[in-house]
Amino acid sequence: MMISGPRQLRNDIDVYLSPLIEDLTKLWDEGVLVFDGFQNETFHLRAMLFCTINDFLAYGNLSGYSVKGHRVCPICEEDTSYLKLKHGRKQSTLGIDVF
Repeated sequence: MMISGPRQLRNDIDVYLSPLIEDLTKLWDEGVLVFDGFQNETFHLRAMLFCTINDFLAYGNLSGYSVKGHRVCPICEEDTSYLKLKHGRKQSTLGIDVF
């Protein structure tokens, strides 16, 4: 688990994810030999990562998509409604115009 903060990894996250990607690639392409204690035999195990669950900021960090600014939603992009706050530099996302 990684916790974002002022000293988060930003674009250097690939350094930490690289070993995971290598292991997942090996599990998918080659597999590994595993012992089954119940059957008392070894078998070839292949696996894949099906999905991840993370918050929106972690999603942006992992995917490289910018989750700040006018187009914060990677699906809606230009249809995302936003409002710049009157007494500040921040923006508020109002909703999604899908119709």
